[in-house]
Amino acid sequence: MPHSSSPATSILKSSKLAAKAQVSAMAGKKRKMIDMDMSSQPPSSSPPWDAGTSSPVKRPRVQFDPAVETRLLPHSPDEGKSTEKGTALIREEIRRAIQRHTTGADSEAYDRVREVFVIDPRKRDSDESDYLPTPTSMKRHLMGLLSNISLLDSNCSSLVHAVLGSEWLGRDESYVKTFVRFLGNLSAAQSVYLRSVLKMLVNYLGEIPRGTGRLPGYSVVTHGDIYDRIHMALRYIMQLLPAGSGALSPILSAQFPFDTDSAKANVSYTRNLIRIIEYAPELRSEILALITEKLVKIDVQIQVDMEDFEDEVGEGLLEDLSRPIDLEAGEDEDDSDNDSVISDDDSTDPPTQRLKTVKENIRKIDSMIDNLFEFYSPPFAHGTDDEKNNALDLLIAHFESIILPTYRSRHTQFLLFHFSQCSTKLVERFAATCIHIILSKTQPAITRQSAAAYLGSFVARGKHVSPRVVRDVFDMLGEHLDSLRAQHEKSCRGPDLRRYGPFYATAQAVLYIFCFRWRDLTTASEEADGAENDDLDIEDVNFPPSIKEVLHRAIYSKLNPLKVCSPAIVSEFARITHHLRFLYVYPLLESNKRLRVSSFRSITTLSDPRFTIVEREIRAGNDGGHQLDAYFPFDPYQLPQSRRWLEGDYVEWRGIPGLDEDGGDSDSAAEDQDAGNFDDDEPTATDEEY
Repeated sequence: MPHSSSPATSILKSSKLAAKAQVSAMAGKKRKMIDMDMSSQPPSSSPPWDAGTSSPVKRPRVQFDPAVETRLLPHSPDEGKSTEKGTALIREEIRRAIQRHTTGADSEAYDRVREVFVIDPRKRDSDESDYLPTPTSMKRHLMGLLSNISLLDSNCSSLVHAVLGSEWLGRDESYVKTFVRFLGNLSAAQSVYLRSVLKMLVNYLGEIPRGTGRLPGYSVVTHGDIYDRIHMALRYIMQLLPAGSGALSPILSAQFPFDTDSAKANVSYTRNLIRIIEYAPELRSEILALITEKLVKIDVQIQVDMEDFEDEVGEGLLEDLSRPIDLEAGEDEDDSDNDSVISDDDSTDPPTQRLKTVKENIRKIDSMIDNLFEFYSPPFAHGTDDEKNNALDLLIAHFESIILPTYRSRHTQFLLFHFSQCSTKLVERFAATCIHIILSKTQPAITRQSAAAYLGSFVARGKHVSPRVVRDVFDMLGEHLDSLRAQHEKSCRGPDLRRYGPFYATAQAVLYIFCFRWRDLTTASEEADGAENDDLDIEDVNFPPSIKEVLHRAIYSKLNPLKVCSPAIVSEFARITHHLRFLYVYPLLESNKRLRVSSFRSITTLSDPRFTIVEREIRAGNDGGHQLDAYFPFDPYQLPQSRRWLEGDYVEWRGIPGLDEDGGDSDSAAEDQDAGNFDDDEPTATDEEY
């Protein structure tokens, strides 16, 4: 027998060999799993990472047969431990890949990590499907990046933006939560990426991009769930970074859908902006101001576009717009709608296409305003006095800075019209705001004119504006009108809107209030202290002397307001005051006709037909100056979806007792006064005889 080592030595040697074989088998098994998860093998020079230690340990190199098939391991009691070790290994490989990339040594491993998030998961059935990372691999790589968040400085921007641009919204809840953690930690640890993260999230607040939420191997994620996931991420970032709202605000403004974008995009974005206020209340004023600004812009565009259409088209324009916008419509439905729009675009003429654009804008603004009504409603309906005042403060601030300076805003201001009528105190606050602007000498003349139009329309049309407030406002405007008359009359050579705009705007507001609320201005109403006066006997109607004196001085002054104010208002005022034996102004109207009053045309049919917006067509050689537009901001609201909020808010036109009981005889009366003909039973005395 040849010489051999001792038995003890043989046993030790055998044990070592067995252990080595066992380690090799385990390494081979683990390597197969890594090959399955990675799109390519890691460099052989990268040492493994032991999950139980804090430093790399050596391990024998193992050769693999490329013909060996790799499969997912079945569930076993050791699966959790195996997953943890696999994640730890990938975490270490990512760390080393980033370090080698940032030092300039080698970017091969870095590029492989980036490729995991760049590959389109929808190519699962294509020739590139062999290179697609598995869901497990995706999550492990994401967790690996999360663990190495401190290394992702600006040198790793390509990798970070690959992750931000990856398909994550359509994956399972576990992956989404990990991704949200990654976004939050990345924003907190690497502030250079905060704007990119927020911009990526905000991009999904409008119309969801096609295909989002539909990934092979995953359940379809609805648009509502996608919005929930976006808000979960934004909420998490705002909680980690309280100062993050400062970066979010300009992004919300910049990403607002364009005017040419669909109604669905604008409405979805508006609704999601309002939702942000829940977890970022510091942005409340900015977000609501942004929405209001966009609303006014669309609102004005509608009025401009309406000029291209005849009255008949405008009157029927709202009939087919009552269907609310379906924000949860499926992708297939959206595609079919888009296809029909495209085909229509190709086959229709420009006028028809413009009409479609107007309809789309009306549906857009209707739904957007409806969302704002819903947002503002709770504090006014159930809030304390302080909450109501705070909400009205915000509305008034946006009114002064956005709505009031904008010419031809038609619908946005009804937020104020509705909510300021919730109580008498709120009515008085809005009226006082308008009066302050009218009386302010620091405000531009055009702003003061606009404030007069808003106040006159509010007091005339507001159902919940009490008779006492009507009288108080009328008296204040009358005093201001008398003051302006005294100020300008000495130097006045004739009616001139450009020079005396605030005077004419105030006069028109006074005339408009009188046409709608003359019953509340009578002495009987003052004595009844707000009681209804529908059964007034015309023979017993009397007005306080101060009202007639102020109106008489203004009307017969050199400024001649009946020449400049809207013919629709002047005509109705003349009829009412004539029938009530209060003022007789027809001779003056006849005299004004010799000043070559030119024709008028309707601008829009989305207002009260009795007092429609009119614009003068100046004739050559006519030096009478421009005529004041009949701009009444609170003409009846006709948008089909959101008008439900304004039910019961209006003072409807009521016929004049003994003249037009049905309220529909104004056309024949206008013809009579134009021709200078009056009924035999009507008085023909001069104004001084009344």
